[in-house]
Amino acid sequence: MICIFKPAKHIDPVDDDEVDPNYKKLRLQVFLGIFIGYAGYYLVRKNFSLAIPSLVEEGFSRTELGFALSGVAIAYGLSKFIMGSVSDRSNARVFMSFGLMASALCMIFMGTSAIALSSVWIMFFILLVNGWFQGMGWPPSGRIMVHWFSQRERGRAVSFWNVAHNIGGGMVGILAVWGMMLFNNDYKSVFYFHGLIAIAIAIFIWFTVRDTPQSQGLPSIEKYHDNYPTAFKYKESHEKEFSAKQIFMEYVLNNKLLWAIAVANAFVYLVRYGVLDWAPLYLKEAKGFTFNESSYAYAFYEFAGIPGTIICGYISDKYFKARRAPVLILFMGITLACVLIYWLNPAGNPGLDVAMLIAVGFFIYGPVMLIGLFALDLAPKKAAGTAAGFTGLFGYVGGAVSANVAIGYAVDVAGWDAGFMLIVAACVMSIVLVGFTMKAERVYNE
Repeated sequence: MICIFKPAKHIDPVDDDEVDPNYKKLRLQVFLGIFIGYAGYYLVRKNFSLAIPSLVEEGFSRTELGFALSGVAIAYGLSKFIMGSVSDRSNARVFMSFGLMASALCMIFMGTSAIALSSVWIMFFILLVNGWFQGMGWPPSGRIMVHWFSQRERGRAVSFWNVAHNIGGGMVGILAVWGMMLFNNDYKSVFYFHGLIAIAIAIFIWFTVRDTPQSQGLPSIEKYHDNYPTAFKYKESHEKEFSAKQIFMEYVLNNKLLWAIAVANAFVYLVRYGVLDWAPLYLKEAKGFTFNESSYAYAFYEFAGIPGTIICGYISDKYFKARRAPVLILFMGITLACVLIYWLNPAGNPGLDVAMLIAVGFFIYGPVMLIGLFALDLAPKKAAGTAAGFTGLFGYVGGAVSANVAIGYAVDVAGWDAGFMLIVAACVMSIVLVGFTMKAERVYNE
């Protein structure tokens, strides 16, 4: 596979007077490519949740659908880690566009094949395959970020790029409403309509993303900005591709701080997806929302993460001197309070339900972004995809799978209160675990 996606070759350097204008032009171009591209990945990752209420009406249980939905999380977590290693040795342009195209085709098949939604096991398998291709989105984006943006500007760049999660996730709900209108209230349009749009975005990635500055005849970003990493001693050899053994053994598996934030990430993701994936069904069953109302509420949750993520990154850089743990604890503490209100608010107060869903979206995406940024800073850029994939492995296989399976089972057995107890416990555990990293992070930043 690495042969198919092999990195773009370095070409002869451009003239000195062309370096600055070319860098400025291409940095904007590749940023737009991975921003719109990663938003496109979300269109065909989170759309299954909006089909859950209709599938429940067809006779499937919450436990069954939670199991099916876990296919995405299981495969995505593993793929983000394994394919992250492949992406560190691949051309980001080819890698990212191929993954989105394949994922879109999975969703089109799910929405147009008579057999695709006929059993839980078939749904699980399709979502498992889709999840694997989904793992080809974040790692090449991380590769682009560390090759085209220096460490001193990466916090701002990553925080702005990270809102692509929210744009894509929010558009899932809006496109679902449009699809229902365009295709005669066919709930399966949440699969094929989203898939068609994702194919167009995969083509956009191909035309905008470029692999590394050196592949365009430009110097490394460190040389261009005269800004070198502080988490490890930068060497010219870091511009060469690492072997898989070097990446795993030297820069990932022996990194204690990376392990700590990876475990904390599992609980952050349980909260993120525990609220998000079950919102359409929870709002319908417990709060009496219609399909359109819950779809828009779902979108508001995602869009609220845009200012929340940017503000979180700004606070971390401005007031905590690029330390992530204190801001993580602050935002997770407020998230905990909002989850409690969202849960305990009695039916008949839809305004407060939507407000708290928006608030959770506002505060949860900052911690998601900070953990990913922290991982990028803890390894050389040729190992960045694997480092980020390592935290994602815990986030998805541990956190998102629990959000899908454990919460679905808990709600089937003991009602929505049991599901929210798991989410509240995850908030508390994330705060405790991040607290353990504060001293080590303080030393690391000195």
